[in-house]
Order: sequence, then structure tokens, then C-alpha cells
Amino acid sequence: MNKKLLTEQEIRTRFITPAIQDAGWKPGQIREEVTLDAGRVIVRGALSMRSAERKRVDYLLSHKPGIPLAIVEAKDNNHSLSAGMDQALQYAALLDAPFVYTSNGDGFMEHDRTLTDGPLERELRLDEFPSPEALWLRTMRQTGMADEVAKVAAEDYYYDRYGRAPRYYQEVAINRTVRAIAQGQKRVLLVMATGTGKTYTAFQIIWRLWRAKKVRRVLFLADRNILVDQTMTNDFRFFGDKMTKVVKRQVDKSYEIYLALYQGISGTEEWQDIYRQFSPDFFDLIIVDECHRGSADADSAWREVLEYFASATQIGLTATPKETKDVSNMDYFGEPIYTYSLRQGIADGFLAPYKVIRIDLDRDVDGWRPRQGQLDRYGALIPDEWYTSRDFDRTLVIDERTQLVAWRVTEYLRATGRMQKTIIFCEDIEHAERMRHAIANMNGDLVHANRRYVMRITGDNPVGKAELDNFISPEEPYPVIATTSRLMTTGVDAQTCKLIVLDRTINSMTEFKQIIGRGTRIREDFGKTYFTIMDFRNVTRLFADPAFDGDPVQVYEPGPDDPIAPPETADAVEFPAADYQVGQGQETSARIVERPQRRDKYYVNGVEVRILAERVQYLDRNGELRTASFREFSRENLRRQYASLDDFLTRWNAATRKDALLAELLEQGFLLDKLREAANADLDPFDLICHVAFDRPPLTRGERARSARRSALFDEYGGMARRTLEALLDKYADQGIASVEEARDENKAAGVLQLPPLNQIGQPVQILKAFGGKKRYFEALAALAREIYRAA
Repeated sequence: MNKKLLTEQEIRTRFITPAIQDAGWKPGQIREEVTLDAGRVIVRGALSMRSAERKRVDYLLSHKPGIPLAIVEAKDNNHSLSAGMDQALQYAALLDAPFVYTSNGDGFMEHDRTLTDGPLERELRLDEFPSPEALWLRTMRQTGMADEVAKVAAEDYYYDRYGRAPRYYQEVAINRTVRAIAQGQKRVLLVMATGTGKTYTAFQIIWRLWRAKKVRRVLFLADRNILVDQTMTNDFRFFGDKMTKVVKRQVDKSYEIYLALYQGISGTEEWQDIYRQFSPDFFDLIIVDECHRGSADADSAWREVLEYFASATQIGLTATPKETKDVSNMDYFGEPIYTYSLRQGIADGFLAPYKVIRIDLDRDVDGWRPRQGQLDRYGALIPDEWYTSRDFDRTLVIDERTQLVAWRVTEYLRATGRMQKTIIFCEDIEHAERMRHAIANMNGDLVHANRRYVMRITGDNPVGKAELDNFISPEEPYPVIATTSRLMTTGVDAQTCKLIVLDRTINSMTEFKQIIGRGTRIREDFGKTYFTIMDFRNVTRLFADPAFDGDPVQVYEPGPDDPIAPPETADAVEFPAADYQVGQGQETSARIVERPQRRDKYYVNGVEVRILAERVQYLDRNGELRTASFREFSRENLRRQYASLDDFLTRWNAATRKDALLAELLEQGFLLDKLREAANADLDPFDLICHVAFDRPPLTRGERARSARRSALFDEYGGMARRTLEALLDKYADQGIASVEEARDENKAAGVLQLPPLNQIGQPVQILKAFGGKKRYFEALAALAREIYRAA
């Protein structure tokens, strides 16, 4: 048998799989073609699609489900034994797999990731592949795991009857944490981006330690009632009657899993410290959700609780570890044992990407100063100061500014969908109420249909807070718009939120990340694959901060004559020709009947406020925002991919399928449709790229078709074959290269030949016969594609 003639799949079936099975690996320990990610969501205008590119492991070998031991990367026999090692090592690092193997069917190349020095790689015969027991023993020995530690580290996961299993990064977080605690580590910090399943990860950690009898009693702490309730009814529900929630400061010591608000078990007075009713050694494990909010501060109530139960193992969960001069998660919990960032979540397709619409208001940029002796609308003297954006809605309220923000939000929703869940973050509760009032007045038809269309959801509003569950529920249509201050910045799982409006000054990276996290959930079943951030306060400048770990797919800054939605999302929508402004002499609707109790705010109206000129910004390769036109951005991006025109032509001509090459460019952010609009020409992708990136004069598809028709190719064929080539060339001129590509696809060719006008030439069998058979037909179409792009 000549192995060189076998495909990779045949090499796997005949040589690699039998070798693994002969080594003693059972079916439950072997998984083939394991896909790790979901495919990044690519946003094209108002549309989105998942990348076809996936992180896929040929073989994943596990000691038990969820406890990986080895990665095996297979190649055909035309590759060397160690070909694919770099890729396999990358996957092994993602999965924490200690051993890596590559094979071309002749043997195996082993890479031992548990070794820190000495020979890391060695060659093995096919019959020398190690058994699962051997690899587990080597892992124990080389990582210093004692038998008792190994027993805990190998404890089973919980798999429900629906077959839900942890994602790869959750398995890594769970395995590292369980192993560290089994080895005696008392404090653990897990950093996982919002929406990546922190509480489900915590459940699996508790379950495995509980089943291994490493812990008996567990306390799960959170600072929001909704977080505790969500955890009990969702991820922790499998604990059943072993679990309780501490309520009304009542303690029942007969349970094993306790969930509580830290405010519910501690207080400013000693009698309020209900946690002291438990003995200091009562809990074996304490998990602090959103630990950046309390335990990081040495003076916090959470820290008192943690220090009281100092003998317990303690785990901190957060998406945003807080590190300042005075506050530190790492000072208490230590360095994170595992981090899964927003950037990684978006790249893997588990989190939603986002666009940014940045809107600069002239008063925010230029500021405002009162006239000498000017009174506000309640008769209070306005201090003679220069007020800037950080003062607006804190110490000075300009009614027209509130109206303009509400109008822009309303216009965006009119353009993209008025029923999409929206959160508007305001400076304070009073600002949130004024914003609710303004939004309601501008959407009177929908408010009339349902009073809950827009609601203020803040800590002091019991009616609004009661609607929070409905707002975050994907199945509940109302409320649609929530105005808030700080209540919804963290821990609110708003899975279908599509628009986040920032009308609040934010300087904290921790708070910024938490707010962005309100939109990062993907719910494809509800049409949520990406979300939009509308920024009125230049908060998104924090994207440029090195501490930020997730890039927007687009930053759009509309000018006064531009639609509020990016142009590609505003199809068939008419916008006002002039900018919207509220100014001198105009009556605003956001009137407050009586002056609020706070006396440090001043309220003015009759101030002209307008939107400044457009600036469109994109993130460059270093993650920095740069001002450039989309065409300039595309040109630079393409030239980074292809150093010269010759480089591009070589790649284009070598591509068997042009659509595959175009798909690669799409994934790298090259949006052909939008660039066609910028170029104001319906060009072939080839000409569009050559023209934009390399200043090559473009040809139309019709010109390319006429040039190809004069080529020698058409002299080789006559009759039915020639008419087929001419028909395909006409389809190219009308529809583009995709029509020719489909006719060249063995899976689609028969269907294409049955479509007009090809079906008028003859039956598919007759057409193939006219070319001299299927092989000659495909050769002729490949030559046709070459001739199309041969023209200068």
C-alpha cells in the first residue's frame, strides 16, 4: 500500500485510530473532530454571520470526560511526522492538555508539556502509543499530584439529562481550581468575561469538590438579590433540597449549600452580623460572585465575612478584577488562576461583538457659561462658572441636551427596530427619570400601546425594580427601554439587549467593562448576534486603554446631516435633512413640575444644543482609534495583507475558489459591499481590491467578459460547449464570479446547469458530453475563470 496516495481521513481510519485503540483507549475517552469554539460573529452592516473558521481538534483523549490528557493532530503521509505540532500545541494550551502528538500514519511525535527542561519531544512507533493509565500516572508524577489530590482532580462532572457540558475554557477554569484546592490552596481568583458562565463554572467546581468530599458546606455570596435568585433557579438548581437562601436574617444550619446577600448576613451594628451565628469553621468553601464590588476593599463588609471564615477555602469570581492603590482583588485572592477575556470570548464566538456610534454634542465639547446674574428656571442664581460635560446632569441640567439625546436614541430605534431592548445609563436617578420622561414623550404611540415601553429601573423605584426580571427575560417584550443609573451596571443578565446608551461620565475601567458586559450575550434564537453602543460622553475612549481587552467591530460618529444608525443599517429609512437641535425659544417637554430636593443642581433651558460634524474612527492593528475614511482604512488593511500588487495577484491566481479567498478577507474586516458604496461603482471584487489598494484602473465585469470572449479558449470549443461558456460569461457579467464558481463546484454544477439560460442549451449530461466528459468540463471552467482575470 502506498500511503502517499491516501487522504488524511484514510490515514486516520487505517493507522492512527487503530493505534490509539490498541493502546487501551476506550470509546468514551476518544473524541474525534472536536470543535472548541462557536465561530466568531462577523458583522456586515446590519447583517451578521458566523465565521466558517473553527478551532477543531482531530483527536481529544481524556482520562475522564472533561479531564483532557492528550491532543493528536493528524496529517496525510505527504507531511512529516511532526507536521502540525505548532497548531496542536496551540490547542493543547487552550485545553490544558499535558501531552501532544502528531502523526502522518508512520508513527507519532510526542511533546510532553509537563516537562520544564530536558528533551520535550520524542518519536514513537505506532505500537508505542501510551495507554490512558500511563499518561495519567505521568501527569501525576510530573505535576507533583499525590494520590489523594489525583482522586479529587479526577472527580466526575455533573451532566444533566439535556446533555449540557462545560465549554473548553470553563473546563480549564474548573480543573485548575479543583486541582489547586485539592493541593491545599486556600484562595483562588477566577477572571471570566461577563456572559461566559461564571456561576455555571462555580456550580461544577462545587459539585466536584462536594462529590469528592473535599468540601461539605458551601456559602455563595453575591450583592444583588437578582444574582442570588438567578443562580438558585438556573445553574445551582441541581443541588435541590440541599440548598437554601439566607433570608430575613434567619439561619438554618441543616443545609449544605447556602446562598446569601452579603448585606443579608452582615451590617453596621454587631447584632446585624448574622454570619456570626455560624461557627468560624462551619463553611468549607466560600464563593464570592462579582468579587470586585466588595471583597477587594479591605474595609468592606464582605472582607469582614471572609476574614471571619478564614479557615474556609475562598474563591473570587469577577469579570473585572479591581486593582487600584487602595483596592485590590489580587492582594486578597492572589493572581488569577485562570483568565478568559472579553477579547477571547468574541474571537471564539461565545460573546457578541459590538459597534460604537460616537456622538459629540457642541455643549459637551465647548462647555457653557451662564450670563452674569442668570437665574435657573426655579429662580436660583447659577454660579458663574464654565460648565463642561462632566458637570451636565450632575450640577447643571440643560433641558435641550436631554431632549437631543432622547431624540437621537429614538431616531436610531426607528431606523433599526423600536422593540429592541435598550439600556440608557444616566448620571443619577433624577437624570434617569428625566430621560424616561423625554423618551416617553417622543414615543407616545408605543407608550400608549403599553405603558411599560420605557421605564426607570433604579434602586429607589420599586415599580421599576419589579420590572427588572421582565426586562432581562428574552420572552417578555416589555419593558423595551430601561433608563438607569447604577443598578444595572453589573450582574444583570440582559441577554437580548441590543443597544447600550452611555450618557454618563465613566472613568473607571472596571465600571466600563461591566456596562459593556450587559450586551455581550448572544441569543441567535432571538436575533441577537451583536449589539451597539451609543456614546454621548466619550466614554469609549477607554477602548484605547491597554487594560481593555475587547475591540469594537466598528466606530461610527455621525455628523449633523448623517443618519443616527451607521448607513449600512439604515436601509429604506428617511432621516431629517437638517440636524436636530433644541435651542433658544423652543419649548422642551422634559419640564419638572417642582424643583427636586437636591439644591446643588441648576436647571436651565433655552440653550441651543446641536451635534457636531462627523468623525468616523476605526481601530488599527494596535487597537488604537484612528480617524480615517472607510476607503483609507480598507487600503491600509489590504496592504498589510498583501505587500504589493504582485503578492495579491499571486494569491488570487493560486486560489482554486475565489469565494474562499473573499471569505478570508471578510473575516479580516474587509467589507466589500460597504467599499463598493464608498467607491460608487459596482465592480468585481478583484477590480475593487486592485483599485482601492493598489490604484489600478478598474474594469467593469462587462469589459472583462468581452475580453475573455476574445480569448483562444473559445476557439477550442464549438456548439453546445461554446454556448455554455458564453452563457456562463454572460451570468458573470450580470451577477459576478459566484455564478462561475457554483458551476465549477461538483456539488452544485448539476443544479446550475438546470437553471436558465443553461437549461435551454441542453440537459446536464449532454452539456458534459459536449465538453468531452466531466473532467474536461471542469478544466474548461477553470480556464474560463483564468481568462476573466487575465485582462489588464
